Amino acid sequence: MFKNMDNADVLKATILKKLKRRGKWGGAHTSFDRLTTGIPKHLKGETKNVAKDLIKSGLLFSKPTSYGLEISLNPKRRKEIDTIIEKYLPK
Repeated sequence: MFKNMDNADVLKATILKKLKRRGKWGGAHTSFDRLTTGIPKHLKGETKNVAKDLIKSGLLFSKPTSYGLEISLNPKRRKEIDTIIEKYLPK
């Protein structure tokens, strides 16, 4: 599925950290298309694939709207999200 599993794990942590930093938990959501903002161009396609996997795994909520897909972090999985961020994006 991914060319480099390390890339996928780092991208997963990057997406989660970005949403956490912006306070996008539960009802506070943001556009799916905005996830690639700040990501290098050569990783944008892979970033969207990783985000779709995060939705499938339940770490992200998705909300279809008339203006596009909106996403937010699953507050019930906060510990797991924090663990992923700490593991792949050390301070």
